[in-house]
Amino acid sequence: MRENPLKQRLADGGYAFGTMVFEFFTPGIAQIVRAAGAEFVLYDMEHSGVGIEVIKQQMANCRGIGIVPLVRVPATEYHFIARSLDAGSMGVMVPMVESAEQAREIVAMTRYPPRGRRGAAFGVAHDDYEAGPVAAKIAAAMARTLVIVQIETAKGAAAADEIAAVDGVDVVWLGHFDLTNFLGIPAEFNHSRYLAAVEQIVAAARRHGKTAGFMPMDDQWARDYLGKGFRMMAYGMDLMMLQQQLAHGLGVMREAAAADGAGKRRARG
Repeated sequence: MRENPLKQRLADGGYAFGTMVFEFFTPGIAQIVRAAGAEFVLYDMEHSGVGIEVIKQQMANCRGIGIVPLVRVPATEYHFIARSLDAGSMGVMVPMVESAEQAREIVAMTRYPPRGRRGAAFGVAHDDYEAGPVAAKIAAAMARTLVIVQIETAKGAAAADEIAAVDGVDVVWLGHFDLTNFLGIPAEFNHSRYLAAVEQIVAAARRHGKTAGFMPMDDQWARDYLGKGFRMMAYGMDLMMLQQQLAHGLGVMREAAAADGAGKRRARG
């Protein structure tokens, strides 16, 4: 079974940088982001509308190219979490986590008995269809599966310390946009209540030896949140990066065309 090099690195206090896919579930997307230097690709099922068939194909596309595939599932439900792992994901992100009890339930869904309640299927996608001793595969799955819980509500932020303390939780991920919504301050990312919640989440992760995670949307956010103590980051969203770069290029061409037209008018006199 392939290893997940990011899990131990993060546990040792290191960093992991990648990106998130919301829209472009194309055959080449994993290789494209890997060629750009991404260490992981996080595929979204919560807002994208894709199902497990698309996820399974994307997990296959990640095989053998040196990138860690992860999946954000839509909710805390066994069939989302276990099926994503069986399809080949090396970890799951679960949204809207608000209590230690919920976090323990999530961890149990990612672990085989006696540590959890994940159903057994071997010689399938997650272990690359290989034969081998089942006990060794169970140990390898435990060692590689990254459990990411999203804190994105006021209730979740208040329980951040208890959530981060749960054995088996690896990453406490800030859901920044939803958090401002639930705090009643939509998109006010400089508001004192939001910043206090961010500090609370980072402090909880640090106190319990866990990693704080975040999705910066631009260079300044990346620098600022690294400075706050976040060590796992998914830079941007695929659709927004394309849209922004395309808008920039179109603007350059229109500006150049306007200047060219003005020059020709002056030449004509």
